[in-house]
Amino acid sequence: MYVFVRERLESESFIPEGRIFELLEKTKNPDPKRVREILRKSLEKNRLDPEETATLLNVEDEELLAEMFEAARKLKEEVYGNRIVLFAPLYIGNACVNDCVYCGFRSSNTLVQRITLTEEQIRREVEALISQGHKRLIVVYGEHPMYTPQFIAKTIEIVYDTKLGKGEIRRVNVNAAPQTVEGYKVIKSVGIGTFQIFQETYHKKTYLRLHPKGPKSNYNWRLYGLDRAMIAGIDDVGIGALFGLYDWKFEVMGLLYHTIHLEERFGVGPHTISFPRVKPALNTPYSLKPDHPVSDEDFKKVVAVIRLSVPYTGMILTAREPARLRDEVIKLGVSQIDAGSHIGIGSYSSRDEDEFKKSQFTLEDPRPLDLVMRSLLKEGFVPSFCTACYRAGRTGEHFMEVAIPGFVKNFCTPNALFTLQEYLCDYASEETRKVGEEVIGKELQKLPPRIREKVKEGLERIKRGERDVRF
Repeated sequence: MYVFVRERLESESFIPEGRIFELLEKTKNPDPKRVREILRKSLEKNRLDPEETATLLNVEDEELLAEMFEAARKLKEEVYGNRIVLFAPLYIGNACVNDCVYCGFRSSNTLVQRITLTEEQIRREVEALISQGHKRLIVVYGEHPMYTPQFIAKTIEIVYDTKLGKGEIRRVNVNAAPQTVEGYKVIKSVGIGTFQIFQETYHKKTYLRLHPKGPKSNYNWRLYGLDRAMIAGIDDVGIGALFGLYDWKFEVMGLLYHTIHLEERFGVGPHTISFPRVKPALNTPYSLKPDHPVSDEDFKKVVAVIRLSVPYTGMILTAREPARLRDEVIKLGVSQIDAGSHIGIGSYSSRDEDEFKKSQFTLEDPRPLDLVMRSLLKEGFVPSFCTACYRAGRTGEHFMEVAIPGFVKNFCTPNALFTLQEYLCDYASEETRKVGEEVIGKELQKLPPRIREKVKEGLERIKRGERDVRF
């Protein structure tokens, strides 16, 4: 399936630290003409090379920054349309043998409440999520011997098997420890979406200092974690860095080099890129004062530069960020967000005052799903719970074929409207339903006449009670 253009031993790193520092130094005070050339290249949906990304990272001029932000917004709209995909995280267990200094789940944290959900508790959590209107989840696990590939696969099967009324979870993505190739095959067998691993920081010296104990202390085992997933046949993978651990410009460059590595080795880049910032965690001093805090203004640059550097990738903005900032940053190229989220183990079905003691970190956007939906709709976005690409086989190489030239929105917009209509019929408040119907009407007028009629037909089928209509 894959053409191996470049072979590497896992003892080698594909992150050229010296070259990254050289490029960031070389491209300081960039020529405006050069910046605009790079923006034009990106707007033609071409992935940028490291020198070009370094140049954008060094833009400080206010006028050029405004142009860069506008280019990122325009590029996202051309590739993905104005839809925003919604999901929720479901933490299955927080037992962990690692001792990451920034993490509330670290093994030395004696104040965190250690919980692993039972089968019945998982069902209750999923029912609570379905009752909100969710159809896409990412399941999250600590790293512990009890969380075997078989355990992970079983929990995902439970999620898929749980139904409530007309609702169900149609796609489960995974955030878990790196696996062996055989372990990934077990997890793949239950029909997952994207397997997500964050390198946390690409700077090796910093990585080793912040991960002093446990399997996660092996930098290269984690760095090559998604290579093994691809070899196992999981062709949708997600990368990310935790911003605040090291210099944010270096981390963006690391994400780009990781992208290039996957493209060159497998012909498929990351399906998603995530860029969370360090947030406070229970009894975790480092989380209150990380070594390299990222300001809101620099965070906006992070988002815009990633969008411009890798036009085809999905970009995930989480509820770690406050609502006000999320509303601003979404416009800079984001394509996926979580909403109505709880990260305390068991906190969807059983709310209590101890949620923080069961959580990995703090969320700063506590808005319920319906309020986030309404906010997006009022800004003219199309909230989507679509999972059609996964189930139609538009993943991996096939996804790249439609995403890189910007054709993906031709599939995504109709399917986004279908899942929005489902939400409006089954879960929305009256106020959200009203603004949602207005948005659907406007979006229909943008579609070519032949497609418009097919979408109208699908919307009517949904209103009559049919579910899971796909384009």
